[in-house]
Amino acid sequence: MNQTAIFWPMLAQVLVYIVYIVVGRRRYGAVRSGEAKTGQFKTRSTEPGSSITVADNLSNQFELQVLFYVLCLTLHVTNGVNYLTLALMWIFVVSRYLHASVHLTSNRLILRSRAFYLGAVVLALGWIWLALHLLSLV
Repeated sequence: MNQTAIFWPMLAQVLVYIVYIVVGRRRYGAVRSGEAKTGQFKTRSTEPGSSITVADNLSNQFELQVLFYVLCLTLHVTNGVNYLTLALMWIFVVSRYLHASVHLTSNRLILRSRAFYLGAVVLALGWIWLALHLLSLV
């Protein structure tokens, strides 16, 4: 299998740019509508509700994803990319898009947490596979 195929889910995961655009638009809209003053964005505790959830989601984009990027790069370097690992990484990316879309719209906690845990479990399976690969057991 082409080891560089692992870079496609990595590129797709750069969802953080979409969230930056959304947070910027929500903050600008809050100031423009009079809901907030620019000084309220100095600390998250005074940020209006219309943008705080997006800001929270932006923080989420730097949690599990760090492990995802490290895993993808390690799989590439160790020639550990195969159809299974590639499928796992794509499932992780889809779970993060689901998580972000729920967080930025309805923010229904049950749906958001399911998307989060799906991604966390899939990522853990990827790390387990990497360990087995490094032990030459798979």
